[in-house]
Amino acid sequence: MKEIRWGIIGCGKVTEVKSGPGLQQAEGSRLVAVMRRNGELAEDYARRHNVPKWYDDADALINDDEVDAVYIATPPAYHKEYTIAAAKAKKPVYVEKPMALNFEECQEMIEACNATSTPLFVAYYRRALPRFLKIKKLLDDKAIGNVKFVSTVQYRKPSTVDLAELSWRTDPKIAGGGYFFDVGSHTLDIIDYLLGPIKEVSGHASNQAGLYPAEDIVTGSYVFESGVHGSGIWCFTAHNGQEMNEIIGDKGKMSFSTYGTEPVRVLIDGEETFYPIDNPVHIQQPLIQTVVNELLGKGTCPSTGISAARTSWVLDKMVGKI
Repeated sequence: MKEIRWGIIGCGKVTEVKSGPGLQQAEGSRLVAVMRRNGELAEDYARRHNVPKWYDDADALINDDEVDAVYIATPPAYHKEYTIAAAKAKKPVYVEKPMALNFEECQEMIEACNATSTPLFVAYYRRALPRFLKIKKLLDDKAIGNVKFVSTVQYRKPSTVDLAELSWRTDPKIAGGGYFFDVGSHTLDIIDYLLGPIKEVSGHASNQAGLYPAEDIVTGSYVFESGVHGSGIWCFTAHNGQEMNEIIGDKGKMSFSTYGTEPVRVLIDGEETFYPIDNPVHIQQPLIQTVVNELLGKGTCPSTGISAARTSWVLDKMVGKI
């Protein structure tokens, strides 16, 4: 096989710039089919992105002989269903994050893919971005010495758009939780990538403002298998916005944003070093390239069902699901 021909299930907003063009532009990759339950919208997407086929039925796309692999870009409530269907068809799966509604569903997805030897990847794309590869290299090279502690702070002011649309991202039946699951998952996954798996977790979650069904504030602490400690606070009804991670070592500290583009900052003995690193336009393309490379036998993808399930386990532990 010289290329991977992709089909997208759920060609919504995330696929317009972040991921869809990445499937088309990655080396050895081609987007050949898309699906939405609304056929008119599927046809419109296909026309605008020069995709030859469109469907309004997921099974039809999955069982299309010209589709080699399936990208599931729906809300989390449908991830398990479509992943299992693709696994039965032995079509490799690239599924959006968070991986599923909860850790239990993640396990079911992994088991279904293992049963048919179907590769399973998850769109925690920061694991392949140059910005975070640089952070990992700095940590591996002991730029701040031996890591002792990591902290995360993320505040957000509720937007009028979010409240007016009553976004599915704040409906636990569709998203698994609230914005903590939607955006907090990226941070928890990237610190897993940078510092290794978390082995112990405790947390508290509340709905303080009552604006939607899901939690709007989460605080937690955790211990990594390496012995590093960590803590985090995510509040989505604050007066303003702030988002930053800080890793403390025995020789210095490193600060970086999960979502922002400001330079990575390293402070050692009062001397600061800044590393400005831009993100690509199609931000998922670097991770998509690793998926394609693995499917073609040319490399390994750093974001799998196994690693993503660990993040879902942490999410569930912190909000008291398990």
